[in-house]
Amino acid sequence: MKHRLFWSVVTACNLYGAALSAQQLSRKPYLPDHAAVMERYRKVQLLDSLTRRKVFRHNVEAGWLPGGEQFWYTVGNSKDTTKTYYLVQAATGRKKEIKDTAAQNRLIAAGTPSSQVAQRGPSRWQDFETDSVSPDKQWIARIINGNVYIQSTRDSALTRLTTNGADTARAARYEALAWSPDSKYVVGYLTRPVTDSAAYYVLTDVAGTTRGQLRSHPYKQPGDPFPAYQMYIFSIADKKVVRTDAEALDFFGPPVLHWRHKAPRYFLYEKVDRGHQRFRVIEVDALTGATRTVLDEQAPTFIYESRLYTHYLPETNEMLWTSEKDGWRHIYLVNTLTGAVKNQVTRGEWVVRGIDSVDTAKREVWFRAGGMEPGEDPYFIHYYRIGFDGQHLLKLTPAAGNHQVSFSPDRKYYIDKYSQVNVPPVNELRRTADAKLITIAERADVSAWRSTGVPFPVPFHAKGRDGQTDIWGIMCRPSDYDSTRRYPIIENIYAGPHDAFVPKSFMSYYTDMQRLADLGFVVVQIDGMGTANRSKAFHDVCWKKLSDAGFPDRIRWIKALAEKYPFADTTRVGLYGTSAGGQNALGGLLFHPEFYKAAVASCGCHDNRVDKQWWNEQWMGYPVGKHYEEQSNVTNAGKLKGDLLLGEADTNVPPESTYRVVNALIKSNKTFEFLPIPGMGHSDGGPYGRTKRNDFFVRHLLKATPPDRNNNE
Repeated sequence: MKHRLFWSVVTACNLYGAALSAQQLSRKPYLPDHAAVMERYRKVQLLDSLTRRKVFRHNVEAGWLPGGEQFWYTVGNSKDTTKTYYLVQAATGRKKEIKDTAAQNRLIAAGTPSSQVAQRGPSRWQDFETDSVSPDKQWIARIINGNVYIQSTRDSALTRLTTNGADTARAARYEALAWSPDSKYVVGYLTRPVTDSAAYYVLTDVAGTTRGQLRSHPYKQPGDPFPAYQMYIFSIADKKVVRTDAEALDFFGPPVLHWRHKAPRYFLYEKVDRGHQRFRVIEVDALTGATRTVLDEQAPTFIYESRLYTHYLPETNEMLWTSEKDGWRHIYLVNTLTGAVKNQVTRGEWVVRGIDSVDTAKREVWFRAGGMEPGEDPYFIHYYRIGFDGQHLLKLTPAAGNHQVSFSPDRKYYIDKYSQVNVPPVNELRRTADAKLITIAERADVSAWRSTGVPFPVPFHAKGRDGQTDIWGIMCRPSDYDSTRRYPIIENIYAGPHDAFVPKSFMSYYTDMQRLADLGFVVVQIDGMGTANRSKAFHDVCWKKLSDAGFPDRIRWIKALAEKYPFADTTRVGLYGTSAGGQNALGGLLFHPEFYKAAVASCGCHDNRVDKQWWNEQWMGYPVGKHYEEQSNVTNAGKLKGDLLLGEADTNVPPESTYRVVNALIKSNKTFEFLPIPGMGHSDGGPYGRTKRNDFFVRHLLKATPPDRNNNE
């Protein structure tokens, strides 16, 4: 009985697949002739011109008047010559239009611009200071000829504290001085310098020259050495020099020091080990130089160091710290005397996306998060406030959508602007104390946009490789698509693990993806596994496996899209990308030729050994292992199937990254196209490069002839 049931299910699935295939095949592939292609190119030019002139009206500027009880805002955009000005009473939401130009100018002059909340980044590394005045203004710590001196501000008497520093670029010398808050100690670092090797490139067409111009710049690649910083402490009272027992800092520079509030003999600093798998907070006794580890986080994959947030509370010997140790990025309150976690401030299967501010008096954290709201796209950003104890969570942005918040100077009120890629913006005025809605200041007027006939992008999600995790993306379709036809699919790919990249807010312009779609394609963008802003497990897919690029999820997503929208043709799929996206675009042809048939790869970091150190070691690990070579597009170039256009001319990713692929393709007797653009730099090739990309896909996926521009078509 069980076997009969099993085969019944299999048969039903096969019949469904056959029906789906029949549904796809019943639609004719869109294969335009030259005249139809020419008409599409002309239509894209017309739509581009038309949408540039259309006024998309929404809040673009606001300012708060002194006292914070009134603000002004304009409705319109930068191309709008007829902006409308309003003055609003914040407490009531009452507004009146200001028509007099002189009054408008007075409001602008008096108002304090309302700025969006910016994420507070990590502040772990201090600037190099060779002269530093003590907090009590009695002393100046100086570095002279590579050694540390103390100079009195009273009589300018100079006392030399060290003799082991040197005044040469290649020898060890002291750098980066920092005082204790009570002016009793100075911390400095005996530094072993490193000279970075250069990356070279030739500017081939420089005005006023007849030769190519050789340029170079220091460029650290994976595995290259870092300077080492050995910490020393200098006692002002007895001029004593103490070398701490801490290991030298050999990854990044001198750290910011966090001194105890009531016992400034002790301070904390942070250390990230090379390879990004260990993060420590270390305490130093300035009197003895003894150190002890207060907090020690280690990960079997990686710690995303640039998103790791700490905030020190010296008055209470506490710190706020973000960690993904429970599988999601959350905030923890830590006792800095013991290193014990006092409590987890936030928790749940969602991600803290940024810390906006910390109110030490009220013991509250203001933060942004994604994925907390049921039924929403987990990438939508919402704003919240919560107590240090994890209680009294307040959602400041209740509406569904992706939010941007601008506070009044005293934070009593805020403007919440939210939208989705297919839902125009709404601007609300709210009260900060309880998030109460005071008024809807403005809803975007998109009637002029709708009159162009250009459709909004379509959000879509489908299950990833594990059959459980939702993968999110968007689709752009031709403005005049025919649902009885099948259009080739082109993926705009960027799988860099440092972020997620699918747009979430409304776009008030004719996007590059839509331009390409209007030539006769379904154009998609997807955030597959291995990108950021989801769970730790989701992100870990990239670890030592950048060649994965989320392709198993992307392919499943595209197939699911075609099931729902049969006008999307999965037999003709291309992809394009720049930088890491260029690496991914070529990787699609090399590692998944059964699915991807054509690719345009611009300025790709095709070999992670050639690219910049800080980015590649974060995801591929340190030391550099065999996996770097095994995943290289250079190593795998001989696997090329399908049609390829390469682009290059770069200072971000060394040009040899692409030229080595070119050479490997030539040695493998592969056919491809190559477009270097002199002086363009790290980009998708600019307007000319994008035109060549579009023509490439028209030729290879539509099997049509693009305009002959040499004959003025």
